[in-house]
Amino acid sequence: RERQLLSRSIELLLEARAAGATSRQAVEAVHFLTRVWTALIEDLGSGENALPKELRANLISIGLWLLREAEEVRQGRSDNFDGLIEVSQIIRDGIQ
Repeated sequence: RERQLLSRSIELLLEARAAGATSRQAVEAVHFLTRVWTALIEDLGSGENALPKELRANLISIGLWLLREAEEVRQGRSDNFDGLIEVSQIIRDGIQ
């Protein structure tokens, strides 16, 4: 499920990159990424999550970076879709 959500987020980010940082596609991509990573970070922070603690902490750090960068895009201070896409792809591809 996480892999599918990340794949969808990447698709939206690719569309947003092509349309530009002020486009409707950018708004949708940032909103979707924010919802996905907020949920993932919440799950990773749960004591019930079975992943090793260090891996969870690393993924939370990455997720927080993605959320900060997405907020910069939303605020019009960045158009770093490439960074958001690349990091998302790395995480998605690492999921079994």
